[in-house]
Amino acid sequence: MKLRVALAQINPTVGDLAGNAGLIAQSVKSAQSQGANLLVFPEMIVTGYPVEDLALRPSFQAASIKAVEEIAAGITGDLVAVVGYLDKGPKNAVAVIHDGKIKARYVKRHLPNYGVFDEFRNFVAGDQNLVVRIHGVDVAVAICEDIWHSLESIAARTPGLLVVPNGSPFERNKDDVRLALVQKRAKEIGAPVAYVNMTGGQDDLVFDGDSIVVGKDGSVLARTAQFDDQLIIVDIECAEGSSQPDVVISEEQTSHADSAAPAVATRLSNEAEMWQGLVMGLRDYVGKNGFKSVVLGLSGGIDSALVAAIAIDALGAKRVNGVAMPSKYSSTHSVEDAQALADATGIHFRTTPIAPMVDAYMANVVLKGLAEENLQARVRGTTLMGISNQEGHLVLATGNKSELAVGYSTLYGDAVGGFAPIKDIYKTDVWALARYRNAVAVEQGQTPPIPERSITKEPSAELRPDQKDSDSLPDYPLLDQVLRAYVDEDHGYEALLTEGFDPELVRRVISLVDKAEYKRRQYPPGTKVSGRAFGKDRRLPMTSRWNEQ
Repeated sequence: MKLRVALAQINPTVGDLAGNAGLIAQSVKSAQSQGANLLVFPEMIVTGYPVEDLALRPSFQAASIKAVEEIAAGITGDLVAVVGYLDKGPKNAVAVIHDGKIKARYVKRHLPNYGVFDEFRNFVAGDQNLVVRIHGVDVAVAICEDIWHSLESIAARTPGLLVVPNGSPFERNKDDVRLALVQKRAKEIGAPVAYVNMTGGQDDLVFDGDSIVVGKDGSVLARTAQFDDQLIIVDIECAEGSSQPDVVISEEQTSHADSAAPAVATRLSNEAEMWQGLVMGLRDYVGKNGFKSVVLGLSGGIDSALVAAIAIDALGAKRVNGVAMPSKYSSTHSVEDAQALADATGIHFRTTPIAPMVDAYMANVVLKGLAEENLQARVRGTTLMGISNQEGHLVLATGNKSELAVGYSTLYGDAVGGFAPIKDIYKTDVWALARYRNAVAVEQGQTPPIPERSITKEPSAELRPDQKDSDSLPDYPLLDQVLRAYVDEDHGYEALLTEGFDPELVRRVISLVDKAEYKRRQYPPGTKVSGRAFGKDRRLPMTSRWNEQ
């Protein structure tokens, strides 16, 4: 028989239990109006996810339990809802709700303890499966990490359907991995799988949705768009009375006069999904933390131009403030290119020369060489933070992953800020995304936001006469190749040599990366889009005598 299943791909906020309950209520109302028999929400939807050490607070556990009980009381009628929440323990759990009551609970059995996840710290694992009979269909439940492990014990119970609430963060190419996994598990248990994921930004994570429904043979029945809140309704062909359920909610079969046949959304390109992830990550960080606007230094270079373009798409031009801060070493085209971006996009823009401030400092303290160069960056950082304090903007740092990896930044200078939108994309990705965004603008008949000269000119910090990034670093295409292997893949010195990299280049890059850990610890948070971002993904000691060479 066909069970009508609704998947609520929505965007919660951690700790906003009332707001999240409101989102749940909206989805319930919509699902009921479309005749859904079963509505499945993402993992920990009541509290938002991840809650980290909030999970350890008894007061937060109690508030979550109270909230899910109130939510249950508001879900009346025939609809069965699977709602993720924080239970006492603490436990990552779901409540199965029907006609105003919680009929069953399931606790996540497999707790991820890798990458950005540290759930052994925050949760107690469950040890029982759950199968609930709904309109004669035996529905099994698993939560996120559970399906990354064998489902042999669930398969043995021969369910007619498996539903999977998820809090699965975005990273490049993860949509392909998810689909393959869901298809594999459907074939393993011999039943359809309905996989629902949340959307939205949470600190340095962003959730892309990408909810999926597959048949028992792995065929894709429905798939949502990425980075978009939506409720999908799917009529799923399920076997009846296939197991011995733990809880029976309803035995009678159901039927619908109409047919629910949602589309399979087209997948985004690599550049498009990265762009959407960066935009959503910034938009939600700004919005969920109560900021009204952002400010950033506009140097005329590619990094600040790209950050400005991301901010414009995330917030609108009127909420973005750009500041050009030329020094005596700044080229004429730097200010011109910054002005060109402002003119093309309509952001608020001002020019604040820093030479008088630098001169005043130098009149009292003698600094030379690198110290003088860094002073200029620090005056710029202080200027931005002063504007932030005065006008209430969130400061955006504009450094990329290549610079962050090798320490090519100035503490309390260009490293200042509250959020760093491009900290997880390498310099070569910066160029690719800039070209992508300009191409989208052209396709839509709009003016490209990023000046062409910002993309094509040689990168320079402009802290001394005729300075180029290549004076201090290998060319970025080559540097990024080494960094992807060393940082993202953990390839050591010998492995890098085996891959054909020059020994001197490898030694140089490894040394720069290893010495810069203390800088990275002080860098602002920023959206994770790669499989190995700096921060929770990659945790290395600042003090260490280990030498990879």
